[in-house]
Amino acid sequence: MKVGLQLYTLRDYIQDEKSIFETFKKVKDIGYDVIQVSGIGLITNEKAMIIKEASEKYNLEIGATHVSFEQLDKDFDLIVETHRLWNCQYVGIGMMPDKYHHTLENYQTFIKKMNELGNRFKERKLTLLYHHHAFEFKKFEDKIGLDILLTGFNKNVQMEIDTFWVQKGGQSPVNWIQKVKGRMDVVHFKDMGIDHWDTQFMECVGYGNLHWDEIISTCLETEVKYAFVEQDDCQGRNPFYCSKMSLEYLKNKHI
Repeated sequence: MKVGLQLYTLRDYIQDEKSIFETFKKVKDIGYDVIQVSGIGLITNEKAMIIKEASEKYNLEIGATHVSFEQLDKDFDLIVETHRLWNCQYVGIGMMPDKYHHTLENYQTFIKKMNELGNRFKERKLTLLYHHHAFEFKKFEDKIGLDILLTGFNKNVQMEIDTFWVQKGGQSPVNWIQKVKGRMDVVHFKDMGIDHWDTQFMECVGYGNLHWDEIISTCLETEVKYAFVEQDDCQGRNPFYCSKMSLEYLKNKHI
């Protein structure tokens, strides 16, 4: 299992060509060899070339991406060409659009669209991923939304479990990693801390309350290929510092 960095953590530092090159150098210097491209806005041919050049200059593998569902649906051929350019197999959807959140019928519509896209990507030797948040743990009758998605998605749509959001949703990251065995090559490592009262917040991996020994061993047992460190909110700290702290913790776990 390769440990990489989800670039959404550094989204404020990858908004133009100069900052992309500077950020990729810092990411490499911290010790990461793999990245997940996200937080760059809409993909264009120009932006795709900048990412390719920066990743090659600093020898960073692009293991996966997050692309907006709207652009993926609208610019399918461009997304395919971009992933081939980056030598990246995994096309991720970072979030279900809001219009699909609220009813079981809307969930089913989204599932149908995802299955169609998954089939099209499979034909082009790419793999579609779905990354969840906490809202998918809302119940519809007697089933939570994420179970509905897991049951409804066909074999050409993989899950991308996020450890923080599973815990936020009131369930066990370990159980969910086990549940999607054989259907998840990419996972998000994100820790959860508690403040002086009772508010949950995103923490550097290893510095919160999640059970990392169990999470890591379960990912290895289920043959996850990529674990991407992510911290959407660094609580006012420098995100490069937080990314480094997370990587150092995981390296001490010998992965």
